[in-house]
Amino acid sequence: MLHCVQHDVLFSALRPRLLRLLLLFAASVSSVAAQVPNDNIDNRRVLRLEETITSSTTGCTVQRSCVDERLTGKCIEYHNDQWFEFTPEAPGRYFINIGGQKCRDVRGVQLVVLTGQPCQPATYRVLSCTSLGTQDDVFVTLDSLRAGQPYLLDVDGYLKDFCQFTLQVSQTATGMPVSYFPPNPTRLLPTASPVVELSWIIPDSLASTPGCRVMRREIHQYRSTEVRYVPVRRDTYGRPETSYAVADTLPGPGIYDYQVVTTRAETGPAAARLRQWWYAYGTAATMPLPGTVPNRDAVALPLRKYPNKARLSIVVTDPATGRVLLAQQLINQPRNARQGELPVRKWQDAGLEKIAVEITCHPIRGDFFTDRLLLNLPAPAARP
Repeated sequence: MLHCVQHDVLFSALRPRLLRLLLLFAASVSSVAAQVPNDNIDNRRVLRLEETITSSTTGCTVQRSCVDERLTGKCIEYHNDQWFEFTPEAPGRYFINIGGQKCRDVRGVQLVVLTGQPCQPATYRVLSCTSLGTQDDVFVTLDSLRAGQPYLLDVDGYLKDFCQFTLQVSQTATGMPVSYFPPNPTRLLPTASPVVELSWIIPDSLASTPGCRVMRREIHQYRSTEVRYVPVRRDTYGRPETSYAVADTLPGPGIYDYQVVTTRAETGPAAARLRQWWYAYGTAATMPLPGTVPNRDAVALPLRKYPNKARLSIVVTDPATGRVLLAQQLINQPRNARQGELPVRKWQDAGLEKIAVEITCHPIRGDFFTDRLLLNLPAPAARP
């Protein structure tokens, strides 16, 4: 009995502290999920030059009367946007620096810069529309801004992603120049070797750059990684060499984005992208897959890698034209080896040598994701 009384006394003493901890936890969860004030365009946040702010798209909604997706085409699908405003005091070039992204998915944020009357889409003029597709630190360049002209900035999670991020309007670029994602299947370079050769030229306009960063990212990774830094070589007269080449070894099968980006001298221009490549490496991405049927009239997709009972959306296109050859949906059954077989005879007869395949997986649990393959068709069998 004495033991129970001691426990009751101890719990009574701890109860106020536990209650405070629970209230603090509830408040922190509420603050994370709460809308930012500038979720409403009337409460748009005014940015000062060189000011860095932190925000989040989580909990935000869309004022449908204040946006018009027809103005931005396929660049943006509004989901959880928020609004900012910036008015330059002097005309010229400015940079929108986006960094510190922490997102639920890989995709990152997207940014629209426009002029016009707030919440009057008929008056909008879009200056820039950017979907990042990664969580890299990047910048968007805005040229010839006018002094005293208000500019609206609309930030949204790309493809319904939820992100924390930092935003800055500056006269100095930070990070890498914004890239384009995902790759067009026609730009994928199939390789059967893990070693890739990269070459580039530094133009005279960037002769002051100290060096180049070779960045690599597999399509499912959040951020790019610097795999090589190549300093600019100079002759005895201080003149820079212009041609460079390096080799890199891919860590495993996948689709890889390589970029060569200059570094910025103290008084030189902003970082610039010199080259970009998308390499598809591995059996599934570069050659007929194991499982090609003996009659050479079909190829087998790698469906065993996807979860059982996941809903798969499969789109096959002609990589040269983008024309859709086949679109189908199915519920994945990894043990059914024939489920992923694609008859290819009609494509062979049409003279195709490759097909681009996009597989979007919607698992029972978790977020959807998309794989993109470039497959060689088998040589057609002899026809009787």
